[in-house]
Amino acid sequence: MRVVAVPIAVAPDRPEIPDALREAVERTVQATVETRGKAQGAVDDLTGSVDDLVKGAEKGLTARRRSVRAAVEERLPATQEDIKELRTELRSIGRRLAAIEGRLDQSAAPAKKPAARKPAAKKPAAKKRSSAKNS
Repeated sequence: MRVVAVPIAVAPDRPEIPDALREAVERTVQATVETRGKAQGAVDDLTGSVDDLVKGAEKGLTARRRSVRAAVEERLPATQEDIKELRTELRSIGRRLAAIEGRLDQSAAPAKKPAARKPAAKKPAAKKRSSAKNS
């Protein structure tokens, strides 16, 4: 058997197959690059949103933790240190009060000296009315 080579004719209205294939591959690569860029942008936006949510949640938790701690500390009984501080403050207030009272006593002492009084003048006695009426 004999093999005969037959030339393949390309239709004149169709571009050559290698050029068409190259263009299709280039369009596919370009679409892939654009899609990857869009997807990366969406992932970046999503990551930023999640980061913002996490930061907001952490900030809220910190504030709530402080308020819970403050509420619990208000209900705790006084410690020995708290009582010691209160005693010190009371002593200080007592000293200040004593100093104020001392100054008041000193300034009020001359004013308390009674002044010489004149005897009150007697008023003349009121006249009695007659209760008998002519009927």
